Amino acid sequence: MTFAPANALNGVLASIPSPSISYFDIGPLRIHFYALCIIAGIIVATLMANHRLTKRGGEPWVVIDIALIAVPLAIICARIYHVLTHFSFYFGAGKNPWSALFIWEGGIAIYGALIGGAVGAWLGCKWTGVRFWSFADALAPGLIIAQAMGRLGNYFNHELFGLPTNLPWGLEIESSNPAFPAGLAAGTLFHPTFLYEMIWNLLGAAVLLWAGHRFRLQWGRLFGLYLIWYSAGRIVWESIRIDPSDVFLGLRTNVWAAIFGVILGLVIMIVQKRRHTGEEPSVYRPGREWHPAGAVQSGTTPEYVDVSDPVANAEPAVAVTSAPAAENARA
Repeated sequence: MTFAPANALNGVLASIPSPSISYFDIGPLRIHFYALCIIAGIIVATLMANHRLTKRGGEPWVVIDIALIAVPLAIICARIYHVLTHFSFYFGAGKNPWSALFIWEGGIAIYGALIGGAVGAWLGCKWTGVRFWSFADALAPGLIIAQAMGRLGNYFNHELFGLPTNLPWGLEIESSNPAFPAGLAAGTLFHPTFLYEMIWNLLGAAVLLWAGHRFRLQWGRLFGLYLIWYSAGRIVWESIRIDPSDVFLGLRTNVWAAIFGVILGLVIMIVQKRRHTGEEPSVYRPGREWHPAGAVQSGTTPEYVDVSDPVANAEPAVAVTSAPAAENARA
């Protein structure tokens, strides 16, 4: 008797159904699961970055000060990047240009978020005195976990699916979906690229945590490894996605962005390794260090008190008599 693993798996899992709902209402307020996934990811990334930075001597919750600038810029730039790389979705005949502002319907680009977030983080680090690369390294594992959580939001939005497939984990997409390829029969299954990327990102978080500890990756090198890992996977997932996207020189714009991400990550790791051969002395820039309350720092006190031992065998003090006083004594 021959056993077919594929047939056995087909009996357990024939396909992955898409969620029947993508939001819920609380009175007049509509809550989208996509937004909840993004918010949850931001919270997880912030908590992890705070824990990692505090372990290295950073002020507890200083990441909040940085996030206040970085997160809004990341979201704004993520949306702008998406709209620019999917221009035909929002502008042209029969399109509603105002829909470019409907971020709750999905459509933010991680590379736009990285650009905006990097600018915001640099400004936040300049404000707080934290080294930018120290913050980037502390953020990297939590950031890639947050991206995995964001991909779950894409699942609720019925987006980011790949080529048709007969695999037992094929994703069900309704034929009325605007991204459903013309000419395919209703009921066609597709590669769940959102799921592939979720798994890749969670595996990447484990690799980053291990490599950062094993090889003491500092000075931005852990963030460089994050760019390489995430972008390498993104090249593959983007290559099998079939949802509409602008194409440049035969490749989707996000593939080009992912290729650039790999190159940038390699450059950061190589350059920072050559520039900094030792470990970071502090997560703060010189002169901006944070000291816990109650710590004694004699070098920064306004007054200096000499508490050294007296000099042994000191010469006795010699009385000094002025010349006029001596003359009066002789008189």
